[in-house]
Amino acid sequence: MTGWSLGLRTGSDGSLQQLAQNGVCHSQNSFVSRKGSKTSLSGFREKEKWLPSICRFLVRKQVGMLILVAFALLAFVVGFSMVNKDDASRDSKLDFKERFENNTYHVSALLTRKVMVCGENKAQLPPPHALAMIQAKDFTAFPHPCQNFAFPPPPPGDRRRIGPRPCRVCYVPVEQAIARMPRVPSASPGLQHLTYFHEQIPIKTEPHGGSAFGGYPSLVERNMSFDIKESMTVHCGFVKGCRPGDRTGFDIDAADLKKMEKYHDIIVASAIFGNYDVIQQPKNSGKIARENVPFYMFVDEETEASLKNSSLLDSRNRVGLWRIILVRNVPYSDARRNGKVPKLLLHRLFPNVRYSIWIDGKLQLVVDPYQILERFLWRQNATFAISRHYRRFDVFEEAEANKAAGKYDNVSIDHQIDFYKKEGLTAYSEAKLPITSDVPEGCVIMKEHIPITNLFTCLWFNEVDRFTSRDQLSFSTVRDKLMAKVSWNVNMFLDCERRNFVIQAYHRDLLEQRAHMTVLRSHPPPALVRDKSVRDSSTSKSPVRRPPKHGKGERKSNSRRHRRAGSGNRGSSTTI
Repeated sequence: MTGWSLGLRTGSDGSLQQLAQNGVCHSQNSFVSRKGSKTSLSGFREKEKWLPSICRFLVRKQVGMLILVAFALLAFVVGFSMVNKDDASRDSKLDFKERFENNTYHVSALLTRKVMVCGENKAQLPPPHALAMIQAKDFTAFPHPCQNFAFPPPPPGDRRRIGPRPCRVCYVPVEQAIARMPRVPSASPGLQHLTYFHEQIPIKTEPHGGSAFGGYPSLVERNMSFDIKESMTVHCGFVKGCRPGDRTGFDIDAADLKKMEKYHDIIVASAIFGNYDVIQQPKNSGKIARENVPFYMFVDEETEASLKNSSLLDSRNRVGLWRIILVRNVPYSDARRNGKVPKLLLHRLFPNVRYSIWIDGKLQLVVDPYQILERFLWRQNATFAISRHYRRFDVFEEAEANKAAGKYDNVSIDHQIDFYKKEGLTAYSEAKLPITSDVPEGCVIMKEHIPITNLFTCLWFNEVDRFTSRDQLSFSTVRDKLMAKVSWNVNMFLDCERRNFVIQAYHRDLLEQRAHMTVLRSHPPPALVRDKSVRDSSTSKSPVRRPPKHGKGERKSNSRRHRRAGSGNRGSSTTI
């Protein structure tokens, strides 16, 4: 406590104004003089006079400090409310482009959210050998080998094989498929430059605003993201950094990130989280694909531990053709929702890739990747391809099927469908043609990485992040909103065609359950085994009675009676 404050308190008999006029300077001077004469008797008596005053001061100080703190808080609240009113009036005059796209933020916005924009990725040029491989032979001048291919009729019904089946698909030879790869990227209608929001500490502003990994985009930002412009900035996961996988959630080792950032014409990707599936090895991939098309499998720590325990993972972090990419700090507790990150955001994880094929972890690829892309993208002049559901075409029917199968809690599904209904979602009908379905079979996705397809999967992911993880429910909403703005379409091919190039296995839990049932069938319970052994032992102890052999010419006794008894027994068993 300073000498000034002591003099102020000990000389106070009334108001602070009287202190200022009468005793402040004097008290300060007397205190200084007393400090210089510590050994004098008068100084000792003065200290005795000051002790009761100090005690009273300490008691009054607690009450006074509380009063001062209360006044300070009141002044802060009043001042802050005045500033916020002024800022709100200014913020209402700033449109979305001024606040975000041009990186200009108002002071009040910075107090609550510090949002930045990641720079646009400049894709690397392909290495010379890749272009030379494509341009070695040009088959585009010749008639297409599949131009006269007639789609076969559906196979006849088979009671032993119920459910969807594959159908015939015409593929060109691998060498021709490689030569038919487009030499330049496809045009991106409407959108030319796409960048992404970056926020170190995302703040949730709405009850249904998604996750911290997705950045909690508001409904206003969501609606504006469907307004296609030449340059756009949107939320697209990995919001905590501009290098996806580098301390953004869904974290990946630096060595793996470096490999993923290299240029590739084509990649194949899949994921298994929660040790949910068994890795299926690709088949029938040609030599060029095995050497130039990397196969990436994203796994979490639980799945990696299972691979190590089963001795499937080699020293190069590979399981056959699959390169295993370990993901730490997964953003969601639900393993299936974590799988949506690589499924829909491959363009962020692989910024220098032209084409990607996504397959779910339970699928086995059985056709060369070049042939698949030639058939479903390049031949159709498409930039995005996905198969339609084999049975359902309507989102409302898909929602009811999800609820009946317990795919997600019913309340969340109903909330999502009601939200889309208010936005104008209607049941599928022929009026939507040439759109053939509103429900995809989303286990396989083929995509060219250009701005419009990257935007589509970003916005699709945002819907999955905001609502349920059942991506079939949100697919048509995002697709239709983009198609209403620009001339762009999705190639939704038949499900039987998808089943031609992938074989669908069961999830791990079903495989283990089937294996357990097989073991039970081959090994009966111990009680049955004991009964059988007892029966066998009793049978072995009693001698087998054989009918006596009659000599030559000896008459058989009661043969007619035995024949009648036998015929009577056969008739009774038939009746039964």
